[in-house]
Amino acid sequence: MLHYRSLLRCCRPNGQRIAVTSVLPGHHRSRTVKKYSTRDGDYMQDSILPTMHFQDGLPRLPIPKLEKSCQRYLASQRPMLNDEEYERTSKLVKEFEEKEGQDLQKELKAQDRQNKHTNYCSGLWFNMYLRDRRPVVLNHNPFMGFRDDPRPEYNEPVLRASNMIVAAMQYAKTFRANRLEPEVYHLNPAKSDTERFRKIASWIPSRFAAYYAIMNKAFPLDMSQYPRLLNSTRIPMLEQDELYNKPTARHMLIMKNGNFYVFDTFDKDGNILPHSEIHAHVKHIYEDQTPQPDHPLGYLTAENRDTWARLRKHISDTSDSNRDALDLIDTASFCLCFDDVAPTEPVEMTEAFLYGDGANRWFDKSFQLFIAKNGLMALNFEHSWGDGVAVLRFLNETHKLTTERPPITAGSSPATVDSSSAVSLLKFDLDDKAKEGINEAKRSYDERTSQVSVKANMYDKYGKNLIKKAKLTPDGIMQLSFQMAYHKLTGGKVTGSYESCSTAAFKHGRTETIRPATVQTLEASRAFSKGSGVSNSEKMGLLQACSEKHGTLTKEAAMGQGWDRHLFTLRSLAEKHGQNLGIFADPAYSRINHIHISTSSIFSPAVLGGGFAPVVPDGFGLGYFPEEERLLVGVTAYPGSLNLDDFVDCIAESWDEIHEVITGAE
Repeated sequence: MLHYRSLLRCCRPNGQRIAVTSVLPGHHRSRTVKKYSTRDGDYMQDSILPTMHFQDGLPRLPIPKLEKSCQRYLASQRPMLNDEEYERTSKLVKEFEEKEGQDLQKELKAQDRQNKHTNYCSGLWFNMYLRDRRPVVLNHNPFMGFRDDPRPEYNEPVLRASNMIVAAMQYAKTFRANRLEPEVYHLNPAKSDTERFRKIASWIPSRFAAYYAIMNKAFPLDMSQYPRLLNSTRIPMLEQDELYNKPTARHMLIMKNGNFYVFDTFDKDGNILPHSEIHAHVKHIYEDQTPQPDHPLGYLTAENRDTWARLRKHISDTSDSNRDALDLIDTASFCLCFDDVAPTEPVEMTEAFLYGDGANRWFDKSFQLFIAKNGLMALNFEHSWGDGVAVLRFLNETHKLTTERPPITAGSSPATVDSSSAVSLLKFDLDDKAKEGINEAKRSYDERTSQVSVKANMYDKYGKNLIKKAKLTPDGIMQLSFQMAYHKLTGGKVTGSYESCSTAAFKHGRTETIRPATVQTLEASRAFSKGSGVSNSEKMGLLQACSEKHGTLTKEAAMGQGWDRHLFTLRSLAEKHGQNLGIFADPAYSRINHIHISTSSIFSPAVLGGGFAPVVPDGFGLGYFPEEERLLVGVTAYPGSLNLDDFVDCIAESWDEIHEVITGAE
C-alpha cells in the first residue's frame, strides 16, 4: 500500500506517475520523440508569460479552523434534521470540537507543514479515486459536449476528427514548450488582462509572480493537472490503480467498431505531421471495414477494477504483442472514438457520450473524444487525474482553433500517402480465460447501462438575463429550484445535496463541496408550496436571501473554507488511528453524505451540454446550464431513484413559480 506522505511526494507537478508498483513491462516500447521543434506553425499560442510561471508561487490551500468547519457542518445539517436530531448531532459535534478534533487538527497541521509542495487533502483525494474498486464508467467519468461548428461542412466526421487531432497536437506542443497562456481568472480584466500586466509579471521571479497577479485582482489557477491530460491513462492494479503518463510518445489512438488503430502524429524531430497526412490517415480508418472483434477488449475498462487488473495482467503476460499493444493504447495522445450513432437531442446525447457502445470505448484513458456520424462531438474523461478546469481549457482552446482557424479547410483533399502502412491495426491474442472475462464484462456493462434513465428539459420562458436583472444569482436560483422540486416531490423533505466548486486558486487545488440545501432554501420551498399564503413580495425576499446565502457558500468553498474536505481528512486520520468517533458514526453524518441531488455545471460558449450518473443508487445526477434566454437541465437516475419524470416536471414547475415572482416584482 502507498502511504499518505509518500503519495504526496508523488503528486509533485513534475512527477509522471502515481504508482503502487513499478512500471508495467513493455512501457519502454512506445514510439517516442526526444525533443520538440521550434516550427511556429505547430504552436497554438506564443505567450510572453511562461505557462507554469505562476505555479511555484500559488498560495497553499488553507486548513480551515476546526470551530469554523464544525459551525458550517451544523449549518448544513440544520434543514435536514428535526429539533431532537439536531440537538443530538450538535452535542456530538461539540464533543469532537473540544476533544478528539483538537488532536487530529494538530496532527493535520503538522503533516501539512511537512508537505509544502502540495495541499493537506491532495493525497487522500487521489487515494479516494484510485482505491475505488467500482467501474469508472457511470461512477466517475463525466462527459462534456462540444457545440457544433456553425459551418455545417466542418462537422463532417473525418474533417472534424482531423482538425481536432491537429488542434490537440498543437495544444500539446504549446503547453510542453511553456508557450500556452497561464490559466488566470481576471476579476478586473481592464487592469490585468493586458500586455502591460503580462510583461511586468514575466519579469518577476516565478515564486513571487502569483503575488503580483493577486495584487492586481488576477488569480492564477493551479495547472498541475495539465501534464496528465495527454499521453496518459489509468492502469488497473489490485487494491489501488496507477496513473501513467508518457509525454514523449508521438502516436494517436482511434477506435472504430471496437478496433484499435494507431499512427504517428509527430515526426522523429517533434514536428506535427503535415495536416493533409493526418487527414488521410483518419479517412483511411473511418472507411476501413474491418468487422468488430468477437471479443472487444474495450468492455474490460468498464469492469470492476480488481477484475480488470487481473485480466489485464493475464492478457499482457499472454504474449509480447499483447503487451506492446496495451502499451500503445496507454501512451497514445488520447483516444478518439468514431461512433455509429447520430444523436440529435439531449437524452440521446447523454446515452451516447456518458457511456455508449462499450465495445468502442477505452474508459481508462485520461479522456476519450467521441465523434458521431452526424459530427456531434463530446469528451468523456477519467476523473482521478483531474477536474473540469484542465479539461475545459483544452475543450475551449481546441474548439476555438477548429472553428475560427481550422488547420484543414473544408474541401481540402487528403494527402496521397500510403495510410495502410502508416496506420497500425492492433490485434490481441486472447485465450479462453480472456474471452470469458470479456463476455462477462459485456454482460455486466449492458446490465448496468440499461438501468440508467435520462430526462432533459430545455426551458425557454426565461434565462439568466432575467435572473440577473432581478439582482439574483443564476446559480443560486438554479440550486433553489432543485431544492424546491425535491421538496414538492417528497412532500416536504430535504436531502443530501452537492454542488462541485473548484479550488484551483490554490496549489494542487481540486474541488470543495457547496451544500445547496440551507435553512433559506427550506424556508423558500415551504413558501412556494401550494396554499402557503405567502405573498409574492415576501417570496421575492426569500429568493434574495437564498441567492445571497448561496453566494456566500460559493465564495467560502472557492477559498477552501467548506467543511467537506476538512472533515473528510480528519475522519481519515481518525480511521488511521482506529478511532470510531461519534461525529462520524452519527446517522446524520451518513445521511448528509448520501447525495440524492448531485449537481454540476460548466459555463462556456463552447460547451453544448454535459452530464454524469447519480452518485448513489437512489439519487439524481443533474447537469445544468443557465443560458442567457433559457434554462437547461439534464437529469440521470437509476431504478432505485424517485420518479425521474415527476422530478423534472417539479423542476419546471419551480422555474414557473420563480418566474411569476420575478416578473411580478419588476
